[in-house]
Parts: sequence; C-alpha cells; structure tokens
Amino acid sequence: MTKRPRRLRRNPSIRSLVSETQLTVDDLIYPMFVTEGENQRVEITSMPDCYRYSLDLLLKEIAELYSLGIKAVALFPVVAEAKKDDNGTESYNPEGLAQLTVRAIKAQTPDMLVITDVALDPFTTHGHDGVIDEHGVILNDETVAILVKMAVSQAQAGCDIVAPSDMMDGRIGAIRQGLDAQGFTDVGILAYSAKYASAYYGPFRDALASAPKFGDKKTYQMDPANAREALTEVELDIAEGADMVMVKPALAYLDIIHQVKANCNVPVAAYNVSGEYSMIKAAAQLGWIDEKKIMMETLLSIKRAGADLILTYFAKDVALILRHK
Repeated sequence: MTKRPRRLRRNPSIRSLVSETQLTVDDLIYPMFVTEGENQRVEITSMPDCYRYSLDLLLKEIAELYSLGIKAVALFPVVAEAKKDDNGTESYNPEGLAQLTVRAIKAQTPDMLVITDVALDPFTTHGHDGVIDEHGVILNDETVAILVKMAVSQAQAGCDIVAPSDMMDGRIGAIRQGLDAQGFTDVGILAYSAKYASAYYGPFRDALASAPKFGDKKTYQMDPANAREALTEVELDIAEGADMVMVKPALAYLDIIHQVKANCNVPVAAYNVSGEYSMIKAAAQLGWIDEKKIMMETLLSIKRAGADLILTYFAKDVALILRHK
C-alpha cells in the first residue's frame, strides 16, 4: 500500500500542521441586543446565555469582549412599543437607542468595530422591514428613502459599518450615495445580500419583539429553494457599492456561501443565526450533544464553506476556548 492518509492524522501535532481550515477570533462578529434602562441584563428565553443589555452593562460587556480579542460587534436595539410607528421614524432619531449606544461604545472602546443594522422591523408597529400601503404591500422605494436617513444617522453617531438587512432593491446604492453626500466615505457597507425567508429567525424575533404582525417576509427575503438568485443579489450589491456581502442563515445555506465565495472578490460574511444557536443550546441542555465540540465543528464548517467572517452568538465562548487553547 503506497497511500496511507492516516499518516497525517496520527497525533495532534501533525493534524494541526496539515489542517486546511483555521477558525480564529479575528473571524468573529458578536451580535448584541441593547435595551433601554439601567442595570438590565435580561436573558432571552429562547436564546440561552444571550441577553438584552442596558447600555451601562453593555459597555462592561464590550470591554470584556475586546480584552478577549473580539474586535467587532453588531448592534440590535430593543425598541419600546411607544416609540414605534408605521414608518419606523425612530430609526433615524439622532438620540435613539442605537445612536446613543454607538456613541457610548466608541467613547469607551474606540477600536471596537461597531456594525449597525439598517432595517425598519424593530421600529415599525407592524414588524415588517419596510413601509406598507393600505393593502399591506411593502413599498420598496419609499422604504429605501428612510433607510438612507437611518444609515446616515448611524454614521453621524460614529458607527464603522452599516449593515442593511432589509432586502429592498437598490438600497445599497442609495445608502452609499447618501453616506458619501454627507462626507461618510469611510463608513463601510456590509450588505445582507442573500438573506433568505427562513424559519431559523424565530428566537431573534423574540429577542427584539419584532415578529411581523401580519403575513410573512417572502416578498422581499429570498426563497430558500433558490441558489442562482443569491448570486444575482450579490452581484447587484457589489455593483452598487457593498464592501462586504452576507449569506443568512448559514448552516442550511453552506452551498450558497461556497458559491458566493467562488463568484465574488469581496469578503463574505455568514450569519450563524438564532435558530441555529438555540438548537445547539437546547440539545446540549438535554445532554444529547457536547455543546463545545458541536459549536466549534459548526463554526468550522461555515468557515470551510468559504465565509471570511461569521456573525455568531457563540463568539464569546469561542474566544474563551481559543484563548485557553
């Protein structure tokens, strides 16, 4: 026998030496939920070990994350019902929760990259990502005009990257033009380019209380059956000025991550979403799986598929493991 692949598996040192894929803390972006009030750290029932933080406690968590080597966070504000309206106007309030949080993080930990979500669903009474007409139709261009205001407001607060997650047509180009017109040429755009109408988002919507009050999001988020369409969306977003593109969710769409990576020349992010996270947590709590091993294998698979960056609620746990390793 001339071929013995097991020669390269016989001990940890040689396995490490020939490992094809490496997961590092530099690959990770930590999604975080911020809420109003003080001294608030409320666990999200459907997302064990994930919390809604008031700003004072979020800042303490940010400092700890940075000390662990996590250099980027994605912010999601929990907006009070009284501040919501049909058009999500609170989204571009310069004194809104997201804007205040960005300013506070950059004042305390200026080198932490702050990524802000650009979408209306946390701010609308109906829970959709856009303006609706009297027939319940999501209006594309009217929504884009508000998204531009939202992105500019976040840039004025000091964010490093805006991340449009709404899936409206043409919003990347409009946001890029709006940012540049206000002098924010250095603010990047991470486009949720291939965001699918997925059932994996349930726990996230619990966290933000942002589930749609009627219908679904299938007229603007992508059909899970489609792959070629993802490449079209990515191509359009890059042409409009996206600096990075994203596939969301990750695990059921590893093939999409792989195709996007093979067909574009910008960094590719993948979102290891709430449902993926919660399934691992639930199975671990029942004693059915080894949580840490499954967590690491899952994230490694996302990296192996082609993701350069991974948004994951496991980021802090992974950073701790990698530090000890």
